[in-house]
Amino acid sequence: MTLVYFLLLPLIAVVIAPLLSPKKATYLSSFAFLLPFFAIIGCLFLGCPEKVHLASFSSPLGEFYLNFDFISHAFGLTICIVSAMIALFALPYMKHRFEEMERNVDSEFRKYILLYNLYAASMLWLVYSGNLVLLYVFLELTLITAFLLIYSYGYGNRKWVGLLYFVWCAVAGVLMLAGIVILAFENDSLALDMLMLGGKVSMLAWAFIFAGMIIELPVLGPHVWLPWAHAEAPTPVSALLSPLTVGLAGYVLLRIALIDYSFIETYRMPILCYAIFSSIYAGFSVFKQTDFKRLLAYSTVSQMGYVLVALCLGPFGLIAVVIQYMSHAFGKSILFSCAGGIIAVHHGLRDLTKMGGLHDSIPAISNAAVVGFLNLGGMLTIGMLGEFFILRGAVETFLKPESPAFLGWTGGLPLILAMIFMFMLSVWYGFYTIKKVFYGKPKDTKRLEISSYLYLPLYIIGIVSVLLLFPPLSTALIQGLNSIPGLCLGGVVP
Repeated sequence: MTLVYFLLLPLIAVVIAPLLSPKKATYLSSFAFLLPFFAIIGCLFLGCPEKVHLASFSSPLGEFYLNFDFISHAFGLTICIVSAMIALFALPYMKHRFEEMERNVDSEFRKYILLYNLYAASMLWLVYSGNLVLLYVFLELTLITAFLLIYSYGYGNRKWVGLLYFVWCAVAGVLMLAGIVILAFENDSLALDMLMLGGKVSMLAWAFIFAGMIIELPVLGPHVWLPWAHAEAPTPVSALLSPLTVGLAGYVLLRIALIDYSFIETYRMPILCYAIFSSIYAGFSVFKQTDFKRLLAYSTVSQMGYVLVALCLGPFGLIAVVIQYMSHAFGKSILFSCAGGIIAVHHGLRDLTKMGGLHDSIPAISNAAVVGFLNLGGMLTIGMLGEFFILRGAVETFLKPESPAFLGWTGGLPLILAMIFMFMLSVWYGFYTIKKVFYGKPKDTKRLEISSYLYLPLYIIGIVSVLLLFPPLSTALIQGLNSIPGLCLGGVVP
């Protein structure tokens, strides 16, 4: 029960923070997510109850409960540390934004911090929801709060962009709800533990949920809303929307795959080829962008291709879904915050053609960006584990004769080489962006004095991403994931 009390802290902050001054509200919000982060770390090592009952309803709803398995813990600790640090980053950034919009700082910050905390808390409770209806409710809360934040505080034609985001994600939510309704009447329960005991997900239910989450993820095609939303959202929202909210579609697909993997097995090859093509296409699209935040948005589309690839690769791949979510969240929250730092200290600068040599004026932000791209490239951070499990999953799926998807070297090797190229492309566009933005001939060599809020939180996220690569954190996480039915590395996905 102890972890439940910690999970309540962000919801309490939703109510209390708007009553405080901006600095006190920021500190309260940050601590409200930091404390659950440490509590979750404790659960990784010491364990905690598998579930906490909330309410019971007649079929087809079933039990509402909090699900405390290692998948929820991995997603939960990621949401907590990123939300805590971005809350700190946002203190000077949003003050700058309110002044830019010629609004009263104190009154606007109260509205902002309420929406921010509700947005982040909804994501946290979503990943601990043990019933698909409860999960859907929190998913819709994230949609509404993110829409209000973009609509109220975004850039450019923020109202149109906010509505664009809302409509696309509302369609995704409706498709997912349709799938959940079908699933409910097929199984007489939407409680995850009951579904895991032998529940079935029909191809029709899977198709609705998959279509909805492809829009939410998103990959090539349904991605059209994402560059607009990420680029024009206020940067703290971009720093949560890209790494956390978007990746939660992968969480939903993972949960459904653990109930019934048959849809993925049936359509494995078209999904896999589509995901690889999407990732590579979006990776090359990064080079065409001249707006820094739009560049990062296309990087998100590329990285979400990793998640969809991993979903197709059996138990090893499903573990990679979890780790890739974490790696992308750490890296992209850092990078969007770096873009926001440049906007704040260089008077709205976003155009890459006007950048170059910024390391000389803002080295702290420049160095943080390197850590962010190391996460995306899978170098010296937890991203290395994500890429390892994707490749191991590919080998187990396509090159092992006992695998039902066995292709042999002739068919499997080209797919594995395409995945390796997909990984290399992230490194390529990462170093390209660093060079384009921070190095080369400086336009201004004057060292700027910047608030420590704009870079210290990013280093803390970066340190966490490195620590999770090594024991004891990586060992506890992987062993915990391996204990979950369907994720057992020696087993077969149900």
